[in-house]
Amino acid sequence: MSFDLLAPHYRWMEFVLAGGKLQRCRTNYVDEIPKPQNILMLGEGNGRSLVKYCSRFPGAKITCVDASGAMLGQARRRMARYGLDTAHVEFAQADILNWTPAGEGYDLIVTNFFLDCFRPDQLELIISRIAAAAVPQANWLIADFNLPATGLRRIRSGLILWSMYIFFRTVTRLPAKSLTSPDAILERAGFTLRQRKESEWGLLRSDWWLKQIDSSE
Repeated sequence: MSFDLLAPHYRWMEFVLAGGKLQRCRTNYVDEIPKPQNILMLGEGNGRSLVKYCSRFPGAKITCVDASGAMLGQARRRMARYGLDTAHVEFAQADILNWTPAGEGYDLIVTNFFLDCFRPDQLELIISRIAAAAVPQANWLIADFNLPATGLRRIRSGLILWSMYIFFRTVTRLPAKSLTSPDAILERAGFTLRQRKESEWGLLRSDWWLKQIDSSE
């Protein structure tokens, strides 16, 4: 999977197709969460969320992981345009399926329109590995697509998702053929859903998950 070809065009494509809807979905809880010290951002892409988190939490250490070197380049340039210091940001170009967290104890994990890229077996691996690197009471913010349970909302979202998966599988070699909800996997990894906001007839959702304290410890 590689988003290198889309990196120069991703911003205008998002604006044309969705305006500011995806960015609002990404940043729904930024002003509500407790102040983090050690943030892990996976599949951050061109850095729109990174700029927001750097501005909101200037003292936090941020690890930004993305498989696309072109996307990370876009993120660095975006930081420079906003005059933000990258000294506290680690940019890691890596395939998440082969990347192992450093075990530093992340208290905030951010995955925006990223988990939808993977098959169920891959999600199990990713979530369990990241959950093991999260401290108790860590927050996990997820912005992603959603498939409503029934009705016209499901039909509308299903058609949009079907076309999106065809496009991204063709252009980026996306592993997933369809959307897999990560909810059950997150729960098995020790996270509890604290809050969920849906928009666009249920097509978009913003989640705030919280890692529970292991009572056996």
